[in-house]
Amino acid sequence: MKKLWSALLGIIALCCLLALGDYFMNRQNNGSGGKTVTVYNWGDYIDPALIKKFEQQTGYHVDYETFDSNESMLTKIRQGGTNYDVVVPSEYTVQRMKKEHLLAPLDHRKLSNLRYIDARFLNQDFDPENQYSVPYFWGTLGIIYNDQKITGQEVQHWEQLWSPRLKNNLLLIDSARDVFAVALITQGKSVNTTNYSQLKQAQHHLQALTPNVKAIIADEMKMYMEQDEAAVGVTYSGDAREMMSVNHHLHYVVPSEGSNIWFDNMVIPKSAKNKQAAYQFINFMLQPENAAKNAEYVGYATPNRAAKKLLPRSVTDDQQFYPPESTMEHLQTYKDLPRRVLGEYNDLFLEFKMFKK
Repeated sequence: MKKLWSALLGIIALCCLLALGDYFMNRQNNGSGGKTVTVYNWGDYIDPALIKKFEQQTGYHVDYETFDSNESMLTKIRQGGTNYDVVVPSEYTVQRMKKEHLLAPLDHRKLSNLRYIDARFLNQDFDPENQYSVPYFWGTLGIIYNDQKITGQEVQHWEQLWSPRLKNNLLLIDSARDVFAVALITQGKSVNTTNYSQLKQAQHHLQALTPNVKAIIADEMKMYMEQDEAAVGVTYSGDAREMMSVNHHLHYVVPSEGSNIWFDNMVIPKSAKNKQAAYQFINFMLQPENAAKNAEYVGYATPNRAAKKLLPRSVTDDQQFYPPESTMEHLQTYKDLPRRVLGEYNDLFLEFKMFKK
């Protein structure tokens, strides 16, 4: 009987010790004095050296996780489970997260380095006065071409993609919004139109493009263009830079009549457990020397005016990735359209792909 009581008391004591340890662990990690900041970002979208630098300077440990699409990220935020402190969604997703009350409003007094962001990239329609988001990187939708197969003058404008010279030589990104943006811009319409008649007209215009379309693909475009499998592709500036680093015959153009400009942004979810650390991380990434180092590593355009001055002129003078103001004036951001309208874009795009076959 004494042995039984001794064993029972031992078990009780062990449980108490485990519970106490768990309490202090949670207090350390999740309380206001927690030393972990959990960051959720796109894959290979930060210089790892900056994470180490932040940890050394602040004493925080960075728990870094990655996602491959806005949709998968949004699903995980909605489900909860992991309480992310800093997340990097694209502009239309910021708008959607605001509507769903998933974001914490930002206290600009805690973001002293926000002053380094170029005013052109602040106060965008998707987040007026940057109440919830801080620009991280930006880029464009444009045309990549191979100078062995076609001259640059033949692909300066979207309408030139309909030229018979490009028969079976054009690659399109597998994205309804992006492909319809090309057609809508050539017809002088907004990339955010909700007018079904305008969408049908754009679809009809796209159907006339099908003789030129070699394939409608996603990441495979990088391989196709790098290996000289097509003359022209419609893609994003970041992917274009990656392709150009492999094949020096490739070049990127943003049509001067307009295109899509996208923004990836740092936000703090409402469910964040360590907002103090989140502010420190965002402010750290806004420091000009850190933003410049990050831009050199990632290869995308930085919205940080002071950081841009620290980059090589060969980078910042490259109009392929830092377009002139005359082009910037005509760039449009995507808005988070009503579910019904998004369904119309997707349905009409699917019909276009089937027509292509």
